[in-house]
Amino acid sequence: MKLFTLSTLSLVYITTISATPSPRATCSKGRTATSGSCCVWYNVLDDIQANLRVSFLFDGGICGEDAHDALRLSFHDAIGYSPLLKSQRKVGGDGADGSLIMFASAELGYPANEGLEEIVHSEKRFADKWGVSIQLAAAGSVRNCAGGPRISFLAGRPSATHASPVDLVTEAFDSVDKILARVQDAGLTPQELVDLLASHSIGLQDTVDPTISGTPFDTTPSVFDTKFYLETLLHGTVWPGDGAHPSEAMSPFEGELRLQSDAALAQYPRTSCYWSGFVNNQNPMASRFATSMAKLALLGQNPHILQDCSEVIPPPTLPNPPAATLPKGTTLELTVLQFVIILNFLCLLLPGQIAKLHF
Repeated sequence: MKLFTLSTLSLVYITTISATPSPRATCSKGRTATSGSCCVWYNVLDDIQANLRVSFLFDGGICGEDAHDALRLSFHDAIGYSPLLKSQRKVGGDGADGSLIMFASAELGYPANEGLEEIVHSEKRFADKWGVSIQLAAAGSVRNCAGGPRISFLAGRPSATHASPVDLVTEAFDSVDKILARVQDAGLTPQELVDLLASHSIGLQDTVDPTISGTPFDTTPSVFDTKFYLETLLHGTVWPGDGAHPSEAMSPFEGELRLQSDAALAQYPRTSCYWSGFVNNQNPMASRFATSMAKLALLGQNPHILQDCSEVIPPPTLPNPPAATLPKGTTLELTVLQFVIILNFLCLLLPGQIAKLHF
């Protein structure tokens, strides 16, 4: 007969206890969460889905202008942070603190924030009611687009106490050196800025050229895909509206507007090869966007006091977009594979030469 010693039985007991999963908190509508304090965010998202002026979030939403506006708002709010100014004993902003909503009367007057009025006013009533953060709406919006990744959400950030200083958000007509210096002061690398510009794949413009309000930045504005990175590398030949405007570069197509900053970053020696590396690389592009969005949401914040409630963000349900193709009308008749081979060759042997290509 096999005997079990006390130590053996203790080991069995400890192993059994360790293998037992921790009970999950029960939330509304049969949902669960690792922590009960995350349950409220399910209710917040239900409220946003049902009552936001244009329902762009989650199951019933659409991937349109409001999805991009939510992402743009998250960047403009978070980038309002300058350790350099703080080191000089000046007001340097507190980053991703919601100040663009709480102090909208000041920050919406900043030139770089033009066009954010509607999304700020729409999100404000949810911020007033629930204390909901700008980052929650951003995380919810992108997963509603085909190809959009799931973005983390950390709850519990303190309320903003003052407006961000003016001029911490750069303009599309600023030089690349100025743009990169600004984001690096805030804590982002040039590569992370390129990651975040994936939001332009679902972006539209209203104020750069008001005569063609609603013009997208690529030919698939309802899909979170790599077409934006591909098409920004194509040679610009037309002004899609009534001529040149500040912040605008020539576009390769009618019906598509190109920002000067996007065109410049796509050709700048420090960022061009990283930019071209996203062409037809959907999964790396989406993954790096999600990672950089998570970092953006922590600018100026103390992550140790925040709670990870990412599980309340539903996973994407839409399929990944198909592989990108070169639109008709490019100067050279190439497949995207041939296009990428040329770009990789230049980046390997002749870095800095992408700007001289005219596709």
